[in-house]
Amino acid sequence: MERIGLLGGTFDPPHIGHLWLAEAARQQLNLDRVLFMPAGRPPHKADDPVTAAHHRLAMTALAIQGNLHLALDESDIRRPLPHYTVTLLPLVRQAHPDAALWLLLGSDSLHDLPTWRQPRQVISQCRLGVLPRPGVVVDWVSLTLAVPGVDAVVDPLAGPSLDVSATAIRRWVASGHSPRYLVPAAVLEYITQQRLYQP
Repeated sequence: MERIGLLGGTFDPPHIGHLWLAEAARQQLNLDRVLFMPAGRPPHKADDPVTAAHHRLAMTALAIQGNLHLALDESDIRRPLPHYTVTLLPLVRQAHPDAALWLLLGSDSLHDLPTWRQPRQVISQCRLGVLPRPGVVVDWVSLTLAVPGVDAVVDPLAGPSLDVSATAIRRWVASGHSPRYLVPAAVLEYITQQRLYQP
């Protein structure tokens, strides 16, 4: 049985935190591959500006190039609105009917799971691989009350925590600084060439 990790996100831009989560999960969960799944239009960011999809797809492809265990999946970004995880997972299952699936998250996203669309349905379709994020403490009592059974499907991931976010990177670039070493070199080159996140 193939073991597949699903790493969703806006990837605006993809950065070392995304790559580290994918690699930590691949090693510790014995995944055959990790699918990077750029979000079409994240519901929780409906009021925030999001870089055009073709730029985010291009950057994600550049970020994972050269690693045979990482692949780009355009399922979410190509489907009609609304873009909820609970409706994306059946599409993944249809494409990979015999695979074991893990949704890969930072602990900040696990903390927010009760605010997701139909979180109980989400955890019924896959397991969760969760990497700690700095400063985030998950209240397991509240979480399991809000989403019963979640504790049974979480596989904790160990390793260094990286306090890196795409929001902070965009602000850093907008203030005139370089995100060198926060994003892969090919992504940095793309951001520079396309003048993304510039003031």
